[in-house]
Amino acid sequence: MSKGFVHLHVHTEYSMLDGAARIDDLAKEVALNGDGAIAMTDHGNVFGAFDFYTTMRSAGVKPIIGIEAYVAPESRFDKRRVKWAEGGEDDVSGGGAYTHMTILAEDNTGLSNLFRLASLASLEGFYYKPRMDRELLSRYSAGLIATTGCPGGEIQTRLRIGDYAEARSAAATYREIFGAENYFVEIMDHGVQIERRVKDDLLRLARELGLPLLATNDLHYTYSKDFEHHAALLAVQSGTTLADPKRFKFENGEFYLKTAAQMREIFKDLEVACDNTLLIAERCNVTLRENENLLPKFPVPQGESEDSWLIKEAQRGLKERFPQGAPAEYLARLDYELGVMTKMGFAGYFLVVADLVAHAKSEGIRVGPGRGSAAGSLVSYSLGITALDPIKHGLLFERFLNPDRISMPDIDLDFDERRRGEMIRYATTKYGEDRVAQIITYGTIKSKQSIKDATRVLGYPYALGEKLTKALPPSIMGKDISLAGVFDESHERFAEAQEFRNIYETDPDSKTIVDVARGLEGLKRQWSVHAAGVILSRDPLLDVIPIHRRDADGAIITQFDMGACEATGLLKMDFLGLRNLSVLDDCIANIKKNQGKEIILEDLPLADKKTFELLSRGETLGVFQLDSGPIRALLRSMAPDSFDDISAVIALYRPGPMGVNAHNDYADRKNKRKRIEPIHPELSDALKEILGDTYGLIVYQEQVMAIAQKLAGFSLARADLLRKAMGKKNKEILDKEYVPFEAGMKKNGFSSIAIEELWKTLIPFSDYAFNRAHSAGYGVVSFWTAYLKANYPTEYMAALLTSVRDDKDKSALYLNECRRMGIKVLPPDVNESDAEYTPRGKDIRFGLAAIRNVGENVVASVVRNRIDKGRFTSFGDFLAKVDAFVCNKKTIESLIKAGAFDSLGHPRKGLMAVYLEAIDAITESKRAEKCSDHCRVNNDDSKKSQSPGTIMGDCDG
Repeated sequence: MSKGFVHLHVHTEYSMLDGAARIDDLAKEVALNGDGAIAMTDHGNVFGAFDFYTTMRSAGVKPIIGIEAYVAPESRFDKRRVKWAEGGEDDVSGGGAYTHMTILAEDNTGLSNLFRLASLASLEGFYYKPRMDRELLSRYSAGLIATTGCPGGEIQTRLRIGDYAEARSAAATYREIFGAENYFVEIMDHGVQIERRVKDDLLRLARELGLPLLATNDLHYTYSKDFEHHAALLAVQSGTTLADPKRFKFENGEFYLKTAAQMREIFKDLEVACDNTLLIAERCNVTLRENENLLPKFPVPQGESEDSWLIKEAQRGLKERFPQGAPAEYLARLDYELGVMTKMGFAGYFLVVADLVAHAKSEGIRVGPGRGSAAGSLVSYSLGITALDPIKHGLLFERFLNPDRISMPDIDLDFDERRRGEMIRYATTKYGEDRVAQIITYGTIKSKQSIKDATRVLGYPYALGEKLTKALPPSIMGKDISLAGVFDESHERFAEAQEFRNIYETDPDSKTIVDVARGLEGLKRQWSVHAAGVILSRDPLLDVIPIHRRDADGAIITQFDMGACEATGLLKMDFLGLRNLSVLDDCIANIKKNQGKEIILEDLPLADKKTFELLSRGETLGVFQLDSGPIRALLRSMAPDSFDDISAVIALYRPGPMGVNAHNDYADRKNKRKRIEPIHPELSDALKEILGDTYGLIVYQEQVMAIAQKLAGFSLARADLLRKAMGKKNKEILDKEYVPFEAGMKKNGFSSIAIEELWKTLIPFSDYAFNRAHSAGYGVVSFWTAYLKANYPTEYMAALLTSVRDDKDKSALYLNECRRMGIKVLPPDVNESDAEYTPRGKDIRFGLAAIRNVGENVVASVVRNRIDKGRFTSFGDFLAKVDAFVCNKKTIESLIKAGAFDSLGHPRKGLMAVYLEAIDAITESKRAEKCSDHCRVNNDDSKKSQSPGTIMGDCDG
């Protein structure tokens, strides 16, 4: 037998705030040590299974997928604490909620069962932790290898409390469940007393029941030096400091990735227990599901297939777009796109997306005109998924779907943010609750957070952590420099971090904090739900991937993240809530209510003089994508006069183009402050058609593709592959790509110098050139919001203020914009205000719901009683007419201070002096009135059933 060893009890970073073993580090060390395999057994979940599997395979290491399961001491449905003895640390762990068990998948049947167990433990057994039980284990034991687990396992717990008979009985039961060859007695030795106390009994139990032994190391971090970092991580988890003697901690630093020689030395008297790790590693062979077609089936009419129905629906939609008949170019493009989609097996996908958009529109839920590369598809336009004509706007289908590169199309949908939940419910109802889930995402400890955590657990003042975080270079596009980057001379922002390094090198306390922070940085901190992602599946998700239930609201969430779900073959869609769509809807409603006009945004031509005048003045505060100060300055410089300019602004105002001054070059060339310089004189005429509308500048990815097509003879599909290669900046790949590019251009008569000049220009531009389809799609929303602000300023600003009513800073910003525009924002008034900011002629009335401590139910009562009982004539009349719950002291005080009663003739100071007494009096009056009504109802009921002599009225208040 080999003298190797395989670690089969491993807590990776996915045992969040407990495991500190980074998967990349594990892969590197196991490959280096030549162990050949390693398991992952995270606490109660298989979150990291896909990441672990792919990383290990890439490193040439066999991945063994497992879990350290939480097992209910009785039934998983029994949500109570259980004691087997007198309680205390020797009794059932988790305060009596669960025990532990190590489970490994031997084959694909076992992997499927493992995922199902992990899912059902959350869906059915959650009580502090996701718990399975013996009934579940019996049902899904096939293909699984299990062990007695760590000291928190059922067997060891029974042994510690002195109940050998129960321990033996439990082990025998598990042997029956998993099979004699598949249930192991797990032996650990980290030099701690809790393990040594039960070692002899475990060995005795193994002999008596004929169970094989298995040596493990309860691995929680990769390197022995990580002991202190792991201790800090546990202190972060428990909210304690390292100086707290009662904090949760490991007794020593033995929980790291030990070599085979070290493990063999520890278990030199139990060689077979080490040998069995190798036997299990040989037995465990699993493959995760990848690249399957798990798209949901779309219900089509009888006699139709998904392919035939997509073709008919797309042709019907194109006919609706062109009632007089579509031009030949459109018909040819539609046929081509449909051929690609059906050949690639994506017909059902487009039918699903079109159905979602159609449902939203039928329910009055505003949908965005398109985002991402999907706007480049004529089929998407014909089906109503997008609202932008791709041929008219020069958008390329191959940028969206490349027939030479099989990958899932990606159509993300923007909805009115207030109604996004309705769309998720519709998808769930349509395709089945068992086939739809939201997507998990993992938050990692970033540089600033790691410094704050380290400062706290080390017991240093908060101000010291603040000093360090403020010394870090500022965020760029929301991204901070990592602590690793701070000390890496090759990092692009290394020079900016000199101040931070100076503090580190001169202040010992700061050095201590940063050293601990570096050990925490990058570890998983917590899971949450992806802001937009939704998974749809053809098969029940339980049969495909692990899922779990969010305890707070019962929502079903995947255990795999977005990338893993997509790689499996599931349909991932982003249902995004866009506040600006809510603003558009509210503005249109305001226009109808205030002016009696019906506005249909989709029918507006993307040209309007007042809109472009507003854009040219840079008065775009509150306009989608064009809101910031610097972009308003760019608009003034550019003076947009076409929709193409709006699209260009969105594409150019990004770090890449701005880094080479392309945004200012565009503005200067457009307004003839600079000449339009060709990339090379030979290329001037050839590039005129492609770069003409961007003044000789490469702004969009589609332009890179069009250049490769026209000048080098590439197909658009091949040109898209070239664009992607250029963006990756891999010299070896680029050198290979240059050969056919050069040959194609030479064939078309261009010189070597011209070819080299173009190539040198394309490479940097392709890296930051923007997706024109996305820029144009979002440009439509920018145009709509600018149009409404320019033409219906009062109604638009009222809608905008409503959308930010809970944001104090933005509310102040937009209120100031109203003053600049000459729009009066009238104070709140109980007789005039509705819940939201409301246009009243050319003025805006402040919304009652925007006042602090005034909830939606209060506003609804005020408005309803104002309508039903007449306008309020005094403060007392208001209190008398509204419902009792409105007469809340905090609510009334807030209404007074906001001036909501000013129009009734009462000074605020006077109301503040009497309102408490008035509320007490009216509350007593309303209580008595309610009691009187209650008694009257009771008396009326009594008269129907009792003789006159026995009728009684009873009122105790």
